[in-house]
Amino acid sequence: MHAFKYHRPGSVKDAAALVGKNADAKLLGGGQTLVQTMKLRLASPTDVVDLGTIKELAGIKVAGGTVEVGAMTRHAAVAGSAEVKKAIPALAALAGMIGDRQVREMGTIGGSIANSDPAADYPAAVLGLGATIITDKRKIEADKFFTGMFETALQPGEIITAVSFPVPKRAAYMKFKNPASRFAIVGVFVAETGNGIRVAVTGAGPNAFRVPEMEKALGAKFAPESVAKVKVKADDLNSDLHASAEYRAHLVTVMAKRAVEAAMK
Repeated sequence: MHAFKYHRPGSVKDAAALVGKNADAKLLGGGQTLVQTMKLRLASPTDVVDLGTIKELAGIKVAGGTVEVGAMTRHAAVAGSAEVKKAIPALAALAGMIGDRQVREMGTIGGSIANSDPAADYPAAVLGLGATIITDKRKIEADKFFTGMFETALQPGEIITAVSFPVPKRAAYMKFKNPASRFAIVGVFVAETGNGIRVAVTGAGPNAFRVPEMEKALGAKFAPESVAKVKVKADDLNSDLHASAEYRAHLVTVMAKRAVEAAMK
């Protein structure tokens, strides 16, 4: 690990000022990715700005048909929240599937979304529920946020402060996980929202994406058989030692069926 300066700002404004001064500075959320890449010398920021001491960035608010989760809220807090379990049980269940207990106690929703790992779970919920990502500068629609592998619409120095999830009529998330890392080889989030059906996939491609064909089929009839014959093309999907692109394409349909079944219970 290379030497760096460590900062613990007390406010979002102070954090923004610190990263604004140095293009090589990095924001630290739960540290589940940044610390590991720094240890391997794959990242060498000159400054690390720790958001963990900014109280305004943590917490869960449920009101007006939305669940707003602060960016520094830990996965375990979302998984264990009685309010989230009541409003969006699928979101609490998803958070409970992330990594292991240690990861859930340290990892944050803001860090996960900002990192945009192609196999992370939260991107599926963000897209599947049509969430809004709130930053210190603006609000970004879910459909415009994930732009590629480890890439988002965030501008340099822009800080996620919260994620606002609309409460759906029903929703569920199903994941075929890597047994070692527990990342999603394929994860599918299905939701019936006030604006229609949304089906979001993580783990299969370079970034999370929606499946319009499944959404249309479920809009006509919300049932497992509606997605059973919808096949996702393998052309642009990931292929690695864990699963081929063709197998991932098959899993998208399987996980979508299971998610619809779970949402109907």
